[in-house]
Amino acid sequence: MCTFLLCGYSLNFRGFQYAQAMLFAIKEINNSTDLLPGISLGYKMYDSCASVARGISHFATCACLSDKVKYPSFLRTIPSDYHQSRALAQLVRYFGWTWVGAVRNNDDYGNNGMATFIETAEQLGICLEYSVSMFRTDPPEKIKNIVDIISRSTSKVIVAFLSAKEVHVLISKMSEYNLTGYQWVGTEAWIFDSKTAAMDTHHILDGAIGLSIPEAHVSGMKEFMLDVKPLNSSGNELFTELWEKLFNCKFKQNHNQRVCTGDEDISEVHNSFTDMSLMPIFNNVYKGVYAVAHALHNILVTVLQMKLKNKTLSWVPLSVCSEKCPPGTRKVLQKGKPVCCYDCIRCAEGEFSNITDSITCERCPPEFWSNEKRDACVKKETEFLSYEEIMGCLLTAASLFGTCMTCLVACIFFRYRKTPIVRANNAELSFLLLFSLTLCFLCSLTFIGQPSEWSCMLRHTAFGITFVLCISCVLGKTIVVLMAFRATLPGSNVMKWFGPVQQRLSVVGFTLIQVLICILWLAISPPFPFKNFKQFNNKIIIECALGSAIGFWAVLGYIGLLALLCFVLAFLARKLPDNFNEAKFITFSMLIFCAVWITFIPAYVSSPGKFSVAVEIFAILASSFGLLICIFAPKCYIIILKPEKNTKKSMMGKGGSKSL
Repeated sequence: MCTFLLCGYSLNFRGFQYAQAMLFAIKEINNSTDLLPGISLGYKMYDSCASVARGISHFATCACLSDKVKYPSFLRTIPSDYHQSRALAQLVRYFGWTWVGAVRNNDDYGNNGMATFIETAEQLGICLEYSVSMFRTDPPEKIKNIVDIISRSTSKVIVAFLSAKEVHVLISKMSEYNLTGYQWVGTEAWIFDSKTAAMDTHHILDGAIGLSIPEAHVSGMKEFMLDVKPLNSSGNELFTELWEKLFNCKFKQNHNQRVCTGDEDISEVHNSFTDMSLMPIFNNVYKGVYAVAHALHNILVTVLQMKLKNKTLSWVPLSVCSEKCPPGTRKVLQKGKPVCCYDCIRCAEGEFSNITDSITCERCPPEFWSNEKRDACVKKETEFLSYEEIMGCLLTAASLFGTCMTCLVACIFFRYRKTPIVRANNAELSFLLLFSLTLCFLCSLTFIGQPSEWSCMLRHTAFGITFVLCISCVLGKTIVVLMAFRATLPGSNVMKWFGPVQQRLSVVGFTLIQVLICILWLAISPPFPFKNFKQFNNKIIIECALGSAIGFWAVLGYIGLLALLCFVLAFLARKLPDNFNEAKFITFSMLIFCAVWITFIPAYVSSPGKFSVAVEIFAILASSFGLLICIFAPKCYIIILKPEKNTKKSMMGKGGSKSL
């Protein structure tokens, strides 16, 4: 079974060659009658993403890996860099080069290898003019600085303890400055790499010398590695990707590339896949597989011998200080007693052990949590406010009910639009207010469901803009009430300063300011879906991160500022003559609005997980219902149940306005 994990790169021919070398060795062992007879080896293949994995390595040469305290289970079929570093120093001394420069990988491979080289070089009387480190992901400025150091130096020999990828980056930068004529001394990582030689079009590495792994030949390996047709017959998807890359074609019709037939001749291809210059490395892979097979063979033989002996020793009593610790626990030595005496301590939450007599418990990955037995990790549950749960259904129903009620009020106002009570309350602003309330009810639906990139950006911006539009209409109605009263005073002409045109412009102007705030928020740091691992140990909260907290609170603050201004103006107008008591209803609605959003802030901050979203939806619905009921319910009451009071005479009289 093959499982490949994507690391952000396309199929790598070198990695595929190593895999083929391993499969060749497994096939030989499974066909052998002497090694592991009657047992077939299987495999599970992963992409290590160019990092060193535990086990038997064919290419990791760092001397640091020889430390059996840190890496007790690490083995390799390639010599340690300790020997290569000393040999490089001997090579430099052999040619009489006593004044050299050095460049190394900025990792364990380069730093440990160069440290050993410098130590040996000093013993041999070799001096270093400079020693610099680099990594392929370093910024261009750092690479240029290294090139500047090389160009200013007087030494003509460069000892490069680098991997092939770092060499590619360095000579690419040196080619920009036409730095040639240096004698390079290299390690096995790049000195015999054909890709490195092919890309050196400026001949910077001409004449390079170094150390390489001895040549090797394994009968039949080359032919097996180049025979990829069996992959096709087994239905492995890897064949498709490999074949398309080898022959630059596509099995599916593509107008830009030719179609693959599957019968192309691989002998006509000349690239890194058909290049067998790394046969010594392939041989290291081959030897590694055989090392595992021989170890398994010896274990099985030993176990078989022990079983035969135990048959004659079945009377032997069990004599142990402590029983074996089962999976899900770890061994802890008993204080003051020998190492055979220990306690079995259950693994902590979020940790597991899946072997007997484990000395440590391993922590589960971030998206997993330990099961009840602590012997395995299970995927955490994801939580968000969904339409399927009861709370989501209730909030959805409340939102749709509010939308329907608003539409019903709009229909009533439209049906009786020519009646005095509708005309007296600024019909245009009333209809615009009803439209904005409909949007307020509907925008709460964007908060329900699994957060996505678009829903996170939409929910807060839609909420902010629709509520500002709503408050702007209420503010416009409040100003109209004040202006209307001023207009009744002798010699006053204030209504010409706040007529229908000015009312529309004020609503548009206030709303555009909020639109601008939202645009800046989305442009600078927009909300985005975020997996919260910290709030709960056993579940993942999928929520919308604010992106910019300043943007979120700016949106809320602007809504609050308009609401406060509206409340103050309506409060000042509450004692106007009775026929202008619209201000009393606006005051009461703004009082409810402000109370809801003031209590929202501590409730939102303290609510965990999906409940913070529910609190925000509740605040939106509560404030929307408050505006709808306080401003429009009294008018609908008169229109539907008290039509005799819906007259101009009643509107102008004290009795009519009191009842309103």
